Amino acid sequence: MATLAGQVVIITGGSKGIGKATALRVARDGAKVVIQYHSDDQGAQEVVDTIGEENALAVKGNAASVTDSEELIRRTLEKFGQIDVLIANAGTLPYKDLASTSEEDFQACVDLNVKGPYFLVQKAVPHLRPGARIILVSTTLCHASTVNPRYLLYLTTKGAVEQMVRVLSKELGPKEISINAIAPGPTDTALFSKGMNPAVLAAVKNLIPRGRLGTPEEVAEAMAFFSSPASGWVSGQILRVNGGMA
Repeated sequence: MATLAGQVVIITGGSKGIGKATALRVARDGAKVVIQYHSDDQGAQEVVDTIGEENALAVKGNAASVTDSEELIRRTLEKFGQIDVLIANAGTLPYKDLASTSEEDFQACVDLNVKGPYFLVQKAVPHLRPGARIILVSTTLCHASTVNPRYLLYLTTKGAVEQMVRVLSKELGPKEISINAIAPGPTDTALFSKGMNPAVLAAVKNLIPRGRLGTPEEVAEAMAFFSSPASGWVSGQILRVNGGMA
């Protein structure tokens, strides 16, 4: 069933991982898809080739840059004439506790995980019609009872994302625009597993009742729900997609 037929979906960080899986998933529901990507030219082209150039567009840019966000919106409107769903998926996952965080680390993480989504939403909202959807990305670790201290910097920014969702649902509600967030648990992506040794990875899997990491495709199913008309009366919510971890 083409539940997103005629809809235009923007996804940042759309050339790999959860972003790529989401792009392909919403395309199967009939959406036209615009992905923003930072450096993975091959991955971005694979997404466009799979969906088809008539229904997909890849825009290279930095999700932390307000100028690049404006260009992303401009290119989307130029090709498809509208924006119906905005998914701010791009992010960074630093492994930094209090002692190991530099000012540069802090600024880079805040820029990509908070500033990027904040101003992307700001620039997009004037172009969104009633019924539009905005989806941000948090993390299950904001809600887990046991947390590695080295996730301090990362969770500082994701806590901010969750407050953006809570408050913006009140501001955007009168415009009939919904905003929610997906909070994935540990997911089998390059971003998550980069630099992680096998012993730590095994320990992470043991925290999940099903004994494995989630897949990008499983998270993409939740993204598709929040993109669809079925989520019309849901706003200001954080959906944990984690196999029962928390």
